[in-house]
Amino acid sequence: MVVRGFLERLKKEENINDDVDYIEVDNSDDKSDGKHLIKIRTLTDFADTELIQQDIRQSNIIFIKIKPLKDKDMTELKRSVDRLRKTCIAVNGDIAGVDEDFLVITPESVKIHRG
Repeated sequence: MVVRGFLERLKKEENINDDVDYIEVDNSDDKSDGKHLIKIRTLTDFADTELIQQDIRQSNIIFIKIKPLKDKDMTELKRSVDRLRKTCIAVNGDIAGVDEDFLVITPESVKIHRG
């Protein structure tokens, strides 16, 4: 699977630059502008939640590496994920865990298949 290979590559990369890692994707949904950004973010502490919330509000697709915060402080991770989930619900987006170390958040026009 393409997604599995993509996630495996992400796991191997130790230094992901949050400012430049994104991919433009065409969207066939007529309700949107036809493009979404896919952003890769790393959740290292609760303060990172604000930047990710901005990405959610801008209708980006976000892959979030949660392992650094998971290893550091599980309570902070739960607070962060709860805050991101509430923001996702507010914009009618979708959120799902991928593997143990990643979350994916999508805008309203992109749904996550769970199967």
